[in-house]
Amino acid sequence: MIISLGNDHIVTYMKIKISNFLKHAGYQVIDEGTYDTVRTHYPIYGKKVAEDVADGRADLGIVLCGDGSGITMAANKNEGIRAAMVNDAAAAKYAREQLNANVLGFGGASIGEHLAYDIIKAYLDATYKETPENAELIKEIDHIAKPNPDQKDNPHFFDEENEKWAEGVYHD
Repeated sequence: MIISLGNDHIVTYMKIKISNFLKHAGYQVIDEGTYDTVRTHYPIYGKKVAEDVADGRADLGIVLCGDGSGITMAANKNEGIRAAMVNDAAAAKYAREQLNANVLGFGGASIGEHLAYDIIKAYLDATYKETPENAELIKEIDHIAKPNPDQKDNPHFFDEENEKWAEGVYHD
């Protein structure tokens, strides 16, 4: 199974630990970055992971930023993605079994390393349990996303935002 990982600069160290954890467990990993602690714009990495999953380059995705909210929201803005922001293993299992979540999001700075491993293990060990009710809910969720040809697989989609970031327009 191939897992795509993405993170912001705040949790690069945690992402590296997660990548090693996954590789040790036998998973292939696509590391979409970021790769260091230089301040960056996290929606880029949520989008990259989501596109890996939506396009079939990865089976599932994992995204993390400081508290997990922003990068998970960014991942969810992509067609075909059901990213679940979770804080514990039970929520991760539920998201996969009941909602067929294909991207897992959590706060790399707000949970500890071992809890992160428990969350990931619960998510990856779970399988979707389709019921007519679940299938209908997922169909409704998937119908919300509208295709955006300007966004899809466009490596320059964030160029204007990155220029503003470099000019100091955005602040943490």
